[in-house]
Amino acid sequence: MCSPMPAPICLVENVNGSLLVSDSAITYLRGISQPVVVVSIVGLYRTGKSYLMNRLAGKERGFALGSTIESKTKGIWMWCVPHPANPNHTLVLLDTEGLGDIDKGDSKNDAWIFCLAVLLSSTLVYNSRGTIDNQALENLHYVTELAEQIKIKSPASAQAEDEDEEDFQFVRFFPNFIWTVRDFVLDLVIENKGQVSEDEYLDFALQLKKGTGKKISNYNLPRQCIRNYFPTRKCFVFPLPATQDKMTRLESLSENDIWPDFLKVTQHFCDHVFTVSEVKTLKGGQRVTGRMFGHLVQSYVETISSGKVPCLENAVVAMAKIENQASVEEAVKLYQSGMEQVKILFPVGLSKIYDEHQKLTNMATAEFTKHSFKDEQGEYLKKLTEEIEKHFAELLVQNMEKSEIKCQKLLSDLYLEISEHLQQGEYAKPGGYKLYSKHKESIINKYHSQPDKGVSAEDVLGKFLNEKRTEADMILQTDTKLTVQEKKIEEEKERSALLDLKCKAENKRIQELEKMMTAAKQHSEELLQQFMKKFEEENLQQKQELDKAVEKKMHDEKELLQKGFEEQAQSLNREVQQLKKQSEEVSSSNYMDYAKYAVDVGKDLLALYLQYKVGIQMSGLKLPI
Repeated sequence: MCSPMPAPICLVENVNGSLLVSDSAITYLRGISQPVVVVSIVGLYRTGKSYLMNRLAGKERGFALGSTIESKTKGIWMWCVPHPANPNHTLVLLDTEGLGDIDKGDSKNDAWIFCLAVLLSSTLVYNSRGTIDNQALENLHYVTELAEQIKIKSPASAQAEDEDEEDFQFVRFFPNFIWTVRDFVLDLVIENKGQVSEDEYLDFALQLKKGTGKKISNYNLPRQCIRNYFPTRKCFVFPLPATQDKMTRLESLSENDIWPDFLKVTQHFCDHVFTVSEVKTLKGGQRVTGRMFGHLVQSYVETISSGKVPCLENAVVAMAKIENQASVEEAVKLYQSGMEQVKILFPVGLSKIYDEHQKLTNMATAEFTKHSFKDEQGEYLKKLTEEIEKHFAELLVQNMEKSEIKCQKLLSDLYLEISEHLQQGEYAKPGGYKLYSKHKESIINKYHSQPDKGVSAEDVLGKFLNEKRTEADMILQTDTKLTVQEKKIEEEKERSALLDLKCKAENKRIQELEKMMTAAKQHSEELLQQFMKKFEEENLQQKQELDKAVEKKMHDEKELLQKGFEEQAQSLNREVQQLKKQSEEVSSSNYMDYAKYAVDVGKDLLALYLQYKVGIQMSGLKLPI
């Protein structure tokens, strides 16, 4: 988690009707690795939105409050604070520019501010003043435009018949909805019902009218949209906070100057937001971190600025590319950092370097799997595997070279004793070959007794002895003490010793490679298990998303039937059936494909191991398979 944000900063600037993302805000969000709970507030200008956001931040001051008719908040301002109820989450508060600002006079710009608040939030607070009447709902006409301003599927994947039905899916992805009514001075009493709760008051205000015609349709439309689009609805009515003369300076008032009833409702509002607001998720249920949220803001604002309609599916695809590439880079860094600790010890045996490689590969893959999502074709997993194997191959070569250098120096130092005897002519005397062989055997024993020679020890020794064969043969042939037959026996013993040394080196290498292949197979199986777990988690997220939408639609369907809206209830029932069908398809879809994909990736891993191991040469010989 990055350092605390002492005050709000601008997230999206609104400059002459153009929306621009603040670089400093995105930089700050990149430092937040925790999941984010995003609460946005929207509403007409000068309705006291900023005061509520400051209370959610646990501060008396922060978001700008205005005491004149001029709107103080321009664009969207952000305040990231520790979540008061969950220390593992970050609470992101978004205070939006007041809608209907007379100085701005741009309803299209207002609509995009509202649209962004919906797209970015896990909880959306709509703040109004007075009562929830028809005028208040007409002021919320932006909600009726969401179907035109937001698309779920990209044009490439959407079918023609989807367009008319797509908006019923919004409930899966839209935030929870809270309506806060400020300066409420009426009694919560409804004719024929008596005293009602705040939520019942909201439901009463959202009741549909029976009948047909344009007037009734216009009356019902915003009410239907609020009912259909948002998964939950909640209402808070706030009494006047203080006397009229003090209300203009609410920010500077102490709690003693604010009426207790207002403070009580404010506390209930904050407690509800902290308890009910969930982590921001993408289409498919992917939980959003601060870094991901920054990418999401950029994606939506760039789309809007280009004149296109934001698409949830496209946003997920773009996010997946960015996050998966970042996950690859971070996983590779984790692997490389761990292998640097082994590199310090070079030269080491093949088992040592491979054991560390295997352990760190598992760690890197687990780290990648934890943060990646929607890598459906395995593109980024393969990138990770290739990067790791490429680095591992380079390390193998470096380890081999270090081993060669160390072993060559060791033999060179040990051989100084024989060189001195050669210069003194001690091997040119009768019986010189026996003395030479004794000294050579001593050097070999001393060489073998030296620890940490690395993977090239036997190869370098074999090559060294092979290079000295001419020298040994000359000493053998000039030794007058030996008969011709004895010389032939000694020659055969020399060839046999070299061959035996070579065979031992090859057998050891084969054993080590077999161990590596066994470990690679085990890694493939572990990879399959990781992917099955990842698949099940993503499936569960999608199913929960759909089941939640089904539950909401079924509740609304039952309510409409009870109130005699049979036609609307039938329409909702059709939506419920489609959502249930989608839920069933998610439960069974792609399981075999996903399993096959993971197995194929495992095969690719084995192929890559072979490719790199066979491609590395030791002493001019390719490693045997």
